[in-house]
Amino acid sequence: MKYINKLSIVALSCASLLSCTDLDTIPQGGIFTEEQKQEVVESDPSKLKADITGMYANNLIQYSVFGSSQRGDDFGYPAVCLSNDLNGPDMLAPDAGYNWFTTCSEYSDRSDTYANPYMRWALFYNQIKLANDILASIPEDTENQVLKYYRGQAKAVRAFDYLSLVPYFQFKYKGNEDKPSVPIVKDRMEGDLTNNPRASLKDIYEFILSDLNAAITDLEGFQRLSKGEIDQQVAYGLRARANLYTENWAAAADDAAKAMQGYNFYSRSDVSKPTFINSNEPGWIWSLVITDVDYNADNSLISWPGVIGSFCAGSYSAGAGMYKTINTLLFNKIPATDVRKGWWVDGKLHSDNLNGQKWGSAEGDAIAKLELPNMEKAPFLPYTVVKFGMYGGLGNNVAANHWPIMRAEEMLFIQAEGKAMAGDLNAGKTLLENFVKANRDPSYSCTAANANSFQNEVWLQRRIELWGEGFSMSDIMRLGKNIVRVRPGVATNVPEAFQFNLSANDGWLLMRIPQKETNSNLGIPTSANNNEGNQPIPGSGAGLTDGITD
Repeated sequence: MKYINKLSIVALSCASLLSCTDLDTIPQGGIFTEEQKQEVVESDPSKLKADITGMYANNLIQYSVFGSSQRGDDFGYPAVCLSNDLNGPDMLAPDAGYNWFTTCSEYSDRSDTYANPYMRWALFYNQIKLANDILASIPEDTENQVLKYYRGQAKAVRAFDYLSLVPYFQFKYKGNEDKPSVPIVKDRMEGDLTNNPRASLKDIYEFILSDLNAAITDLEGFQRLSKGEIDQQVAYGLRARANLYTENWAAAADDAAKAMQGYNFYSRSDVSKPTFINSNEPGWIWSLVITDVDYNADNSLISWPGVIGSFCAGSYSAGAGMYKTINTLLFNKIPATDVRKGWWVDGKLHSDNLNGQKWGSAEGDAIAKLELPNMEKAPFLPYTVVKFGMYGGLGNNVAANHWPIMRAEEMLFIQAEGKAMAGDLNAGKTLLENFVKANRDPSYSCTAANANSFQNEVWLQRRIELWGEGFSMSDIMRLGKNIVRVRPGVATNVPEAFQFNLSANDGWLLMRIPQKETNSNLGIPTSANNNEGNQPIPGSGAGLTDGITD
């Protein structure tokens, strides 16, 4: 399950899973030059439409990285989100054979020869290749509005890809600006890709922000066909993330406000039952739009509802009992008055959010205890997630749930944190209190007395609200926090093999660049990889705290 022969950036720059094949060759058998491609798309922008579609599809394709090997952990961007969350303190999964993601929970994924961390590398460099092909096909001085829209989307996608890589390969931005992160691969890139060193954090964030600045300009007036595409507000949201990571607080707050303008939050009523199914639900700014053609009943095993959710019949979670659960350290911090307490069953398999729900003849809490033959459904584990509903109803096995990449709630948290950290603590507290009281917990009150304690409060709210959506480790890395899964003398539901903590400066936190890349790219010799730290063992890191679950 763990090892795989790997491609490299060098290989990906030459052959990608999806490419601009319709622009590569002349019908008579010749080869288009870059200039000829640009002439073609300038005269007929529709020639690039399929490539734009393919660029977006990269993140939702089943077996998107490993192809015919059909691995159980290869289902696009949601699999990356799950891997990152299982590295963190708040999401748990059984230490068992049907769990394809044990490498993440045990931190053996810091190997440069394992398949799961390679997936988290190659998925995004594949998409960067697709974006670069599109950008190289568009004349730099184009005045064609359609091509500007395409260019804006490609630059925003490329920025998203780097934002999905950078936080995991180096520590937080402030204080580490000159340290190496990941290599930059550009369209029309000058120089030798076989000698392309890791860029510094400063350089790569400048590149990301440059792409997003250009994208925001290009996407002015663009009306997308679905939330699976990037429009100007999504680009603002991505720039809000980039500014958050680099601690440009005021800019992060301003961009977040622009990103969520016109979007409504999920109400308390909305999230009092399993939901997060469709991009038409409140607050979804950008998503993967997955259809029953993408993940039908025959391949629901390798899908995010089948691995992260709890209601897909015959899946790894429901059928094999590989349910994702919340760490009780965090669960116990959620007040009983907060509707999100019901996003998980408790230690007795009860959740208010199951009231009125049905799986066949089972209703309410009986769903949690329901056991069906032929690996269709196993009983829930204590603290199993019921946050995510199921396309077609509980017990359906057509895994066509959409995946939220960006929600208005995330932007609200960025705006609140940005306001407070930029010097206006009262404004940040007002934003956070108003949101939580109106939509999650009417009894909520923020008691933070300074910006640092407020930042911790926002982090707590993010850990609850965005649980399972892929933000756990990026928050830990940008905030420089310890990973605390267990506390001495406190009962835990963490499997024994995963019972350890890691300090914020532990070199083992940093992902390793895949071995094939270091072999092929002279700019990243093995000595330039992340090589510090040791894999944690049960019991290590005892006594560490995080300021939240202490």
